[in-house]
Amino acid sequence: MKTKLADRFFLVILLLLSAVFIFPVFIVLINSFKLKFSISATPFVLPDKDTFTGLSNYIEGIANTGFWSAFMWSLFITVFSVAVIIIFTSMTAWYITRVKSRFNSVLYYTLVFSMIVPFQMVMFTMSKTANVLGLDNPAGIILIYLGFGAGLSVFMFSGFIKTVPLGVEEAAKIDGCNTFQIFWNVVFPILKPTAITVAILNTMWIWNDYLLPYLVIGNDYKTIPIAVQYLKGGYGSVDMGAMMAMLVLSIIPVIIFYLSSQKYIIKGVASGAVKG
Repeated sequence: MKTKLADRFFLVILLLLSAVFIFPVFIVLINSFKLKFSISATPFVLPDKDTFTGLSNYIEGIANTGFWSAFMWSLFITVFSVAVIIIFTSMTAWYITRVKSRFNSVLYYTLVFSMIVPFQMVMFTMSKTANVLGLDNPAGIILIYLGFGAGLSVFMFSGFIKTVPLGVEEAAKIDGCNTFQIFWNVVFPILKPTAITVAILNTMWIWNDYLLPYLVIGNDYKTIPIAVQYLKGGYGSVDMGAMMAMLVLSIIPVIIFYLSSQKYIIKGVASGAVKG
C-alpha cells in the first residue's frame, strides 16, 4: 500500500515537472499564431478571431530571415558534426579502454577535465585560432565541435565499453578479423544505445548553439539561431510574432529526432555512466 502511494506521489510530481517544462513551449506555439501586438498584451491567452493571424507570422519570418538557407546550414553542420563526434570519440574511447598505458590515462582524464572548462574562457582565443587556421567556415567548425564534444562523448563511450566482455573481441580476432573489423563489425554495433544517446545530446547542443557559429562563421553562413536575431529591428524593436514562428520551426526537427530515439536515452546514459 505504501509503495503504491509513493508511486502515485512521484507520478504527480513528474507530471507537474513535465507541465512546467512543456508550458513555455506551448506559450511559444500559441503566440506564433497571434498578432505581434497581442503577444505583448496577452501572452498567455489563446488566439481568438481578433488576434489569430494564421500562417502570416511563419511566412513573414521565413522571408525576413532566409530561414531555409539557415536551416540547410544548421542541418549540414549538425549532421556532420554529430557523425564525426560519434565516429572519432567511439574509436578513441575503445583504444583508451582496451590499451592500458600512462599516456592513455592522462588523455582520458584530460578529456574528462575539458568538460568543466567554461566555453567563455576559451572563446576569444578559439575564434582567433579558427581564423588563423582557416576553420571559419561550415566545414572547419565541424572540427571545433569535435573538440568541444569529445570530453562527454569519450566519457560515456568508455563507461559502456568497460561493460563489453573482452572475450567477444578475442573471439572475433581468432576468427581472423583485424583491428578495424573488430571495432566496426563487433564493437560499434554493441555501442548503439550509447551512440544514439551521444547523438541526441550533441544534436540538441549543436542545433541550438548560437555563440560558437556567431564567433567562428558569423553572418557568411547563418545558422538558425543567428538568422532569428535578424528579426530585431532598430531601437530594440522585435517582431515577436515572426520570432515565435521561427522558434517553433527550429525546434520541430530536434523534437522529432528526440522522440524517435528516446527509448535509447536512459539505457545509454546508465550504461555510459556506471563505470566512467
